[in-house]
Amino acid sequence: MASITRLVGLPALQLPVRIVGCRWRSTQQEPDTRNHADDEEFRVLNFKQVKTQRFARRKMTRVEVPPPRSQQMATDQDWGAVWPGPKTFVPATVPLQLRQGYVSKKHQVPPGKFANAELMKIPNFLHLTPPVIKQQCEALKQFCTPWPKGLETEEKMKQHFPVDYVSSDYCHALPTIRNPLSRIVTIQLKVDTLKLNKHAKDKFLRLVGERYNPDTDVLTLVTDRCPLKKQNYDYAMYLLTALYHESNVVEPWEDTKTEADMEYYDFQRNVSKVNAEAILNWGKAEGESSRQDAPVSYGTAVEQLFNDGENEYNLQKYKEQTVQLLGLTK
Repeated sequence: MASITRLVGLPALQLPVRIVGCRWRSTQQEPDTRNHADDEEFRVLNFKQVKTQRFARRKMTRVEVPPPRSQQMATDQDWGAVWPGPKTFVPATVPLQLRQGYVSKKHQVPPGKFANAELMKIPNFLHLTPPVIKQQCEALKQFCTPWPKGLETEEKMKQHFPVDYVSSDYCHALPTIRNPLSRIVTIQLKVDTLKLNKHAKDKFLRLVGERYNPDTDVLTLVTDRCPLKKQNYDYAMYLLTALYHESNVVEPWEDTKTEADMEYYDFQRNVSKVNAEAILNWGKAEGESSRQDAPVSYGTAVEQLFNDGENEYNLQKYKEQTVQLLGLTK
């Protein structure tokens, strides 16, 4: 101990020192770079129950399913109370043995009503049976008024209301409730109901053009220029009124038209009428009271032959009227 004290007490030597390297030492163990895959075992996650574990079994409770309602209903059941409105088909409620579906084999029976998707996806009218309709009509009678007298038949209704108004309404699933096709309005009427004379009717038919059907004598006006249905209806009635009044207008130059200026064959203004009257009044003086006019049926047959063209019917009609005019017998 005395030697150590003497050594510490000596002054330190002042010598130059050159640091060549440094080595650090640590108390932590160095990591082992060896592969431990062989040492450690991979743990498998087991979802199965261990045999040693015991769980209490769940008791199965059976729910009593009641029989279908169709088997419990009485024969005089009020069907309107069972099926009051439109709804999807319910097989347990309908007391009918319905079958619908595709049959893959030749003699196979179509599927029944239970668990039948074909019956559930189609609309049904089980809520509109005849007794229900009769009951609803009886309930609506209190809001109805008596049918107007004088409109018992279709002919009388056409006589009092000659104009037919046709329009369409559409129900669709779109962001807007308006459909462009709902604005279209159609007006129909028979031309004979306008009580036009010969000049006015000829002018009227020339103004309407292809809108007139000569086979049914029906005029059809279709309006779709305005954006609203009411506007198109007013425009159609305005067109009909303008056509009627314009047809009855007689221009001054129309009285000066000659036979060569006529657009159609007019028996009353043609020389054929003069020739027919000359044959009928052969040997009679000009002012005699016994002179006869040309028959109307003969004039109609001649006009049809020239205006409608030669066909079997017009030629046969013209032949009969000519034989009758000349007083010949078959």
